[in-house]
Amino acid sequence: MVYNPDSWELVWVKGNTPHWRVFGSWSGSYLDGDSWRLNSGIKKVEESDTHYRFIGESGSVYECHKDAYGVRNPYTSSVLAKIIANDMGETFDEMPNISELF
Repeated sequence: MVYNPDSWELVWVKGNTPHWRVFGSWSGSYLDGDSWRLNSGIKKVEESDTHYRFIGESGSVYECHKDAYGVRNPYTSSVLAKIIANDMGETFDEMPNISELF
């Protein structure tokens, strides 16, 4: 499955097997609302002039526009804050700047 998030951010998962994950978010409409997904973990990264293509451990692909880095709406911002605060049973850190990774 290929996902094209409206905005995205990387999170670092600490623990026995530290790894990066993509947190993608989509702006919804009045009827649909905003949504988000957290990938299974980054297995491989491909780069073009405008996008990063993150291939996940599960086989999913996140095609993320370079200019769309960062969570942009209050709902997904609060979800990411809860994830980082360890609501998922793992320890997460937010990646402050994509250029620090690549």
